[in-house]
Amino acid sequence: MNNFQDKANFIWSVTDEVLRDDIKSGKYRDVILPFTVIRRLECVLEHTKKDVIKQNEMLKDKVKDKESALCHESKQRFYNTSEYDMKKLLDDSKNIKKNFLAYIDAFSENVKEIISKFKIEVYIDQLDENNLLYLLISKFANVDLHPNAVGNIEMGYIFEELLRKFNESMNENPGEHFTPREIIAMMVHLLFYQDKDTLSQSCPVRTVYDPACGTGGMLTVSKDYVRDFINPDVDLHLYGQEINPETYAIAKSELLLKGDGRDAENIKEKSTLSNDGHPNMTFHYQLANPPFGKDWSKDKKAVEDEAKMGDNGRFGAGLPRKSDGQLLFLQTMISKMRAPEDGGGRVAIVMNGSPLFTGDAGSGESEIRRWIINKDYLEAIVALPDQLFYNTGIQTYIWILTNRKEERRIGKVQLIDGTACYINMRKSLGNKRHEISHEQIETLTRLHNHFIENEYSQIHDNTEFGYRKITIDRPLRLSFQVTDNRIEMLKEQTAFQNLAVSRKRKNTEEKDKEEAKGEILQESILKVLSGIDKTTVYKNRDEFTRVLNKSLKNAGVVIESPVKKAILSVMSERDETADVCEDKKGNIEYDSDFRDYENVPLDEDIHEYFEREVKPYAPDAWINESVTDEKDGKVGKVGYIINFNQYFYEYQPPRSLKEIENDINTLENEILDILGVMKQ
Repeated sequence: MNNFQDKANFIWSVTDEVLRDDIKSGKYRDVILPFTVIRRLECVLEHTKKDVIKQNEMLKDKVKDKESALCHESKQRFYNTSEYDMKKLLDDSKNIKKNFLAYIDAFSENVKEIISKFKIEVYIDQLDENNLLYLLISKFANVDLHPNAVGNIEMGYIFEELLRKFNESMNENPGEHFTPREIIAMMVHLLFYQDKDTLSQSCPVRTVYDPACGTGGMLTVSKDYVRDFINPDVDLHLYGQEINPETYAIAKSELLLKGDGRDAENIKEKSTLSNDGHPNMTFHYQLANPPFGKDWSKDKKAVEDEAKMGDNGRFGAGLPRKSDGQLLFLQTMISKMRAPEDGGGRVAIVMNGSPLFTGDAGSGESEIRRWIINKDYLEAIVALPDQLFYNTGIQTYIWILTNRKEERRIGKVQLIDGTACYINMRKSLGNKRHEISHEQIETLTRLHNHFIENEYSQIHDNTEFGYRKITIDRPLRLSFQVTDNRIEMLKEQTAFQNLAVSRKRKNTEEKDKEEAKGEILQESILKVLSGIDKTTVYKNRDEFTRVLNKSLKNAGVVIESPVKKAILSVMSERDETADVCEDKKGNIEYDSDFRDYENVPLDEDIHEYFEREVKPYAPDAWINESVTDEKDGKVGKVGYIINFNQYFYEYQPPRSLKEIENDINTLENEILDILGVMKQ
């Protein structure tokens, strides 16, 4: 860990020592990251460089495709045929730019494609003109990034620490949260632990996929875990996709150095949501940390089009709100689990709390949870401590899903409270102040594997997370009375005011006549209302309507429906002692202000629940049976929610008044002491 921090700090210091004042701070990453990648790759090639150059000369003008032969000499899946490296470039300062470009061009095509993602060529002229290119190369030439000095895990930390600092300095990309390695380790343990016996046999071939792979950390940690702790002979193929060109390039470059480098070609660029880089592929294992609360509007059309395909696409279960695409990534992963008859698949995904509870019954989020739980894919959820991530202190949760549950887990979900499993870091990294120790990871893994209930583990039936949201209505009861105050209120009603507003656009004589006619009608209406007995309170709407109609008819005043509705509205108030209002067909009208909702557990009859929980407190209420679920057609909308904190809530009694009083007295005395010192 110290080695990682020292290297990261050294590379970061280059921004101050070399780039400051000449390159805009927002562009530092565009220079530092590609130079870090280039130095990492050339350190790997250093010991075979002479053999590659020699072989390249021998094959010159003899073979068109020299790639396999040169890769054989480099003992990697990439090579460089230039006589230069960063140290040798320093021997010819006058031609540093020309030689550096020639050096970059001498890399194999796969490396040139990686470097191109950084668009470093944009800055070469500027660096050279300001005499910075030589200085920059000299800095990087003195840092050893060979895998023997800096392992893959440490190198991943270096890249992520640099990216974190760049983002932090510019206050950019708040939704990008790089995954600390202990969280990845936790996910990997939960994902592979149950399959240890199977993976320990012979030389099994397995696939691992990450749809939001970033710098590739989850993929490389997975491979290391399986190789080091389960079976070194497991043939693990890695696949991933990343939307950010820079992190895509970093992931691909690191996988070039992993094993024989074959997996680098399995990393695809562009958005997973709108451009699936691995269509029609399924995988044994999948891990992901999708962006928290990231808007998916850019992918909207492609996602919505695929959602219309139903079960033939990835998003048939539903679409979450556009401000958060986490559940879209989860649906993608579920769609890519290997079929049960082919061995099935397992998924580990870390998300914030939103996917657990966001969205009411019938919403996209709720329907996705409903689909996942009804399909019995959800195996477990582990609540993690807060302040684990570099860029955010929020609490996160690991979801474990599979389509091949153990028999004991069928129809059930395990919830594990790991919020207390952390140790404080000696020195924080951004928002990261906590970390999970190896022993704590092992403890949580055993807790999951033992599948028992205790203080930190609960097991629930799938149906416990579902509910049926029923609409409760109560009758509309209005009393009516004409008062001076209500007459004044009528003057503010739009329908009443519009009587004196002409529909003609131009200022013509007809417009003036129309408005004058409307003003006369307004005065007539007000006169009629003033003539109605202001002491009488009408408890029945129909009775008041008859009195109003009669008064208008006697005065020869004719009004349209909108004006009459305005009058009835301002002359009324809700009154529990009034008669129930009915429509023209004799149906009871409901009171929109009293409309309420009840969430009834799925395993309970809604009518029995209503009689027990609602009827005693609202005898005139009823269930609105016109509101039904789109899928099952039954009364009420089905919803699913996983209110994690509710299950592990511990009641904390309020402090006693005596204790609070003592604290107040203590504070008062401290203030008096401070004031006394100030007076002296």
